[in-house]
Amino acid sequence: MWQDLIFLAGSVLSIVFLAPTVRDVTANIPLASSVPSMTIGAVYAVTYATMGMRFSALGSLGVAAMWSLIVSYRSPGPHDGPANVGRFVRSLFRQARRSGPETGTENEYTAPGQSAD
Repeated sequence: MWQDLIFLAGSVLSIVFLAPTVRDVTANIPLASSVPSMTIGAVYAVTYATMGMRFSALGSLGVAAMWSLIVSYRSPGPHDGPANVGRFVRSLFRQARRSGPETGTENEYTAPGQSAD
């Protein structure tokens, strides 16, 4: 399928554009950007593979690999390596617990001169 080659071309471009970030030792890419991008690349790879689009799957796997390198070695924290993914997930759970359940009525704001309806 020609679509397979188009998706592959997009992935190759992504890999080319991500390469300078991987090579730049001063780059600091937040985990909140890099972990979801890595995950999406991996999900796309599996999805393309199940659709029989082998080239697209390989391209997306390459993009996921580039993002995993960025997650591992270009995050702003003091730690390096794949364990950054676990740290990111744990931080999400901590943030969710801190925010707690909100009822909606306590935090709603009605501007002066407007009804609450």
